[in-house]
Order: sequence, then structure tokens, then C-alpha cells
Amino acid sequence: MKRLFLSLFFLVAVVHVKGQTCDEMITFVKEESVGVTYSSYTSKAISKVTFYDMVIDYKTYYFAIVCFKKQYGYGCNEYIYQVGSNTKFNYSLHYLNSAGKAFWKYIQPYNKSLECGASFNN
Repeated sequence: MKRLFLSLFFLVAVVHVKGQTCDEMITFVKEESVGVTYSSYTSKAISKVTFYDMVIDYKTYYFAIVCFKKQYGYGCNEYIYQVGSNTKFNYSLHYLNSAGKAFWKYIQPYNKSLECGASFNN
């Protein structure tokens, strides 16, 4: 448990202080937790969103890894957000109507939490 906490703390510190990529955080969350995925086959931008819950020292942390479709070719680009406890529930209720609108309403507001979210030109 302490290793998990120290690893998460180290990765968050590295992301914020040294400005390294967020790929390590994504890998860590994927390896240390089991996710629930919501696929968006009809969305033009979002391929899928996977939510993860991690308990570290009796505190639960919530993450969303969003997979944005590449403009050309196959695959997607992943971004991680530390989200609130009700984000998965809210997203799951609305993503079938519009994955993009559900993303903007329930996930994008957490863009600054890890500074690992997608940046958009407004």
C-alpha cells in the first residue's frame, strides 16, 4: 500500500514539477487498477473513455482516461484526468446521446487537476 501511495505521489510530482509527459501516469493507473470503459462508436472525436478508481491509504481517487480519435489513420491519443466521484455515473447517463457533450460537461472541467488533459484551441 505504501509503495502504491509513494508511486502515485512521485508520478504526480514529476508531472507537475518537471513537466514530463503524462504517459507514466496513464501506464501506472492502467497497471494498478481495473477500468470500466464506455465506447463511443458514432462519435467523431472520442473513441472511448475508461474510468478507474484507486484506493490509496484509505482514500479513493478517480481517474478518466479519454481516448481521442486520430485525425488520420487508426488508433487514438490518450489523456488522463483526475475526476470527481460522480463523474463516471454522470458520463454513463449521457455519453450515448453525445460523447462529446458528455465529455465537455463532466470530464473537461477537471482539465487542470493533473495537467494531463487535452488542450483545445477555443
